[in-house]
Amino acid sequence: MSRFCNCCFKTQDVKQSPQTEESKDIMEKQPASYADGRILQIEESIDAMKKPSASNANMNHHSESEKLNHESDDLCSKPAKPTTNIILNHDFSGGIHLWHPNCCDAYVVSEETAYREGLSAKLGGRFAVVGNRKQCWQGLEQDITSRVSSGSTYTVCAWVGVSRMQGVTDVLATLKLEHEDSSVTYQFITKTSASTERWEKLQGTFLLSTMPRRVIFYLEGPSPGIDLLIRSVVVSCNSSTQSDSQRTGPFLDGDENIIQNSTFDDGLNNWSGRGCKIVLHDSMAGGKVLPMTGKYFGSTADRTDYWNGIQQEITGRVQRKRAYEVTAVVRIFGNNVTTADVRATLWVQAADVPDQYIGITHVQATDKDWVQLQGKFLINGSPSRAVVYLEGPPPGTDILLNSLVVKHAAKVPPASPPVIENPAFGVNIIANSNLSDGTNGWFSLGDCNLSVANGSPRILPPMARDSLGAHEPLSGHYILVNNRTQTWMGPAQMITDKLKLYLTYQVSAWVRVGKQVTRPQNINVALGVDGQWVNGGQVETNDETWHEIGGSFRIEKQPAKVMVYVQGPEAGVDLMVAGLQIFPVDRHHRFRQLKNHTEKIRKRDVILKFTSSTSSPLAGTYVKIRQTQNSFPFGTCISRFNIENEDIVDFFTKNFNWAVFENELKWYWTEPQQGSLNYKDADYMLNLCTSHNMQVRGHCIFWESEGAVQSWIRSLSKNDMMSAVQNRLTGLLTRYKGKFKHYDVNNEMLHNSFYQDHLGKEIRANMFKTANQLDSSATLFVNDYSIEDGTDARSSPDKYIQHILDLQEQGAPVGGIGVQGHINNPIGPVVCSALDKLGTLGLPIWFTEIDVSSNNEHVRAEDLEVMIREAFAHPAVEGVMLWGFWELFMSRDNAFLVNAEGDLNEAGKRYVALKQEWLTRAHGVINDQGEYEYRGFHGSYEVEVVATHSKEKVTKTFVVDQGEDPVVISIDL
Repeated sequence: MSRFCNCCFKTQDVKQSPQTEESKDIMEKQPASYADGRILQIEESIDAMKKPSASNANMNHHSESEKLNHESDDLCSKPAKPTTNIILNHDFSGGIHLWHPNCCDAYVVSEETAYREGLSAKLGGRFAVVGNRKQCWQGLEQDITSRVSSGSTYTVCAWVGVSRMQGVTDVLATLKLEHEDSSVTYQFITKTSASTERWEKLQGTFLLSTMPRRVIFYLEGPSPGIDLLIRSVVVSCNSSTQSDSQRTGPFLDGDENIIQNSTFDDGLNNWSGRGCKIVLHDSMAGGKVLPMTGKYFGSTADRTDYWNGIQQEITGRVQRKRAYEVTAVVRIFGNNVTTADVRATLWVQAADVPDQYIGITHVQATDKDWVQLQGKFLINGSPSRAVVYLEGPPPGTDILLNSLVVKHAAKVPPASPPVIENPAFGVNIIANSNLSDGTNGWFSLGDCNLSVANGSPRILPPMARDSLGAHEPLSGHYILVNNRTQTWMGPAQMITDKLKLYLTYQVSAWVRVGKQVTRPQNINVALGVDGQWVNGGQVETNDETWHEIGGSFRIEKQPAKVMVYVQGPEAGVDLMVAGLQIFPVDRHHRFRQLKNHTEKIRKRDVILKFTSSTSSPLAGTYVKIRQTQNSFPFGTCISRFNIENEDIVDFFTKNFNWAVFENELKWYWTEPQQGSLNYKDADYMLNLCTSHNMQVRGHCIFWESEGAVQSWIRSLSKNDMMSAVQNRLTGLLTRYKGKFKHYDVNNEMLHNSFYQDHLGKEIRANMFKTANQLDSSATLFVNDYSIEDGTDARSSPDKYIQHILDLQEQGAPVGGIGVQGHINNPIGPVVCSALDKLGTLGLPIWFTEIDVSSNNEHVRAEDLEVMIREAFAHPAVEGVMLWGFWELFMSRDNAFLVNAEGDLNEAGKRYVALKQEWLTRAHGVINDQGEYEYRGFHGSYEVEVVATHSKEKVTKTFVVDQGEDPVVISIDL
């Protein structure tokens, strides 16, 4: 492969990296004259540049540098309205997210880190460092294809610098243009002279006369070996400069509705029925049903299935990787149905992928009034056809549509972090918790009796003690509840005025039941929040001993009424409650504790022992150590449709080293009809992961939930079903032998039992045995949910442990414990308590499907940090998998880290920051024994040695494995 250096204009040979395979194919197709054309283009652009103005010249004085360091963000990162910066993550607040280092390395540092690493202290603030540059053209780039258009003038403003050199060197802004015929051209934008002394402003403009297939903006230029430093980049276009043809071209502006004849003013033009007829109305039911707005509305007729509805094709008017907002006004009519779910769905057809049905949103519609339906969607690939339609009500019930709007979704400004005054961490909000004043402050929920008795534990429940630390002992008094005639009867308190929004509260208590029990009883600490039930913790007991109950909750909307109560045992069973605690937790105090645990568990002392064949002394030689990869597995689920989006793939490959397929390996995907096998999608995704050196979990071979079992399996006889199960095992495990490091053998066995019910208890162990025989290299996991949060008595850690022991007693080679991690309001000690119990089995624990949800992204970030820090600090946990990261492609609302169009939110930034925190950097000098010592995280490293006498740099790589004793690594220079 060849590439052209902007500073010396000669062909360079470049070592191929995985990111440049496509570029290699394109470059090899160029004619011999291509190099001359590229050089001429650059030379002409440079000749045309204006000389620096007086004001720019003045900026070179050192007296101005401090001012510039403070003003650069205002000058570049905040363009004046109505311009919009098309560069995403322009100030590197999200790390290197959406930026690509081109055949080199890049990372983001703070001012403090810059000082430690020997970068110029004069270049303050957060900035990107582009290093390990072997060629002048190597730098940092970003794909801006979807955010630029032809005929518009764009202004570039960036603040740049360099390190590790004397004097000045040029930094250039360039466009790489990939055309429809696969040719590639380069468009020079501007350049500036940069130094190690101060930030320099790089300014210029560009215009695209025609729109190529792909547009990549990048910064380049300094000589090989010199680090390029970038503080911020702004590329903006004043919307008023765009022509009318641009605004009304095939892809419409955000203010334009891509639905044609959206209010039926032109009759039924552009509309059609999906499996049914459609009709135009100005009224229905003798004038009882009138349009909400306008003169007309459309409706379906003769619907015979749930998916029948009214539709419009939007092919050619919808753009990939662009978020659209859908708003419709709907109601239902007929067939004696008064309420029904109306759904907006997008049907997408594209080459080489299955048809996709994207659920946009739904609303409960009635036959009495018009209601508004609102939602969002995004298309990742390049559709050959796209149709939006309404569906959902039962057959015979018509869907009425008054209007439909589909337009580019406006960006929602990020929420501010919640302001919580006087959080009173650790203070119990339950009145008279120790019952020193009888039952004052308590009342009975329902017609039951409350009294105070003595004989309960005098110590705090362990999970509360872990949060609160040293605390006064309990009184030994408890509330006895008898005469219970309903399961929900128990002691209660009103706590409305004691709660603060967005604070996470821990729930803790001792509970037990009376002597009347004949079978296991559930006990639940519940909250009634404006009539809605909130689970504060749950435990199951079948004896007369005290049990710890623990959980959590958070209120994110101002309630009118909140009541806490304890409930659950069957009618007639006495309930006992002692030491109920509800208190806000100081998560950051816990984080500080976890950092100490992490230092012990995830780091190791390292001794680098240097030798040299030369006679030059090594003592005093400067060494710089940089960790390139932490070996701890951080992964995520992906789907076949998502990886059509280059931005999603970019975030995925940069920020994770493990993967799991969301659906594409499940039996209902690989064999939807008996004998009709589909491994194409799984093969494609596996190849992507392999090409990026990612390990992959196999999820899942079977799923015990009946709702996830194909109808053809449910209709089989016992013998035929047994044969189908064996065929599934043989087909999957033989095809992918050695390819998947883990398998979730039978998903969610604590909560479901389809195969066990139909094939007998021994089928579960047999699944494990057969899978191990077919692929002994794979670790076989159990996998279930609500293990770690205290909210589900069916899946408590104790139940999970017993479940695993039962499987092992039947000979099942269970090799790992999967804890899904779909959690609300996580509390560190509650999560850790579950991990401690599961850790007694001696099996590796993985969080397999983590997602956290909050409508405030700052709170979501904190929830995510709780889960990841608890996992990383626990010795039994060997890996973490997130259940997605991109908006509109996650199973839970308000759980995403990256919004639909690629902006990192606070949760995403927190994840990236944690990954950076767990990369070790160190520097110093070799001692008289030829050694350099440090303590670092496990993983891959690069050490750079600078010879004292010649200033020559030597770079070596090494790996720090897990272990308790110091590791000695010999490095021959």
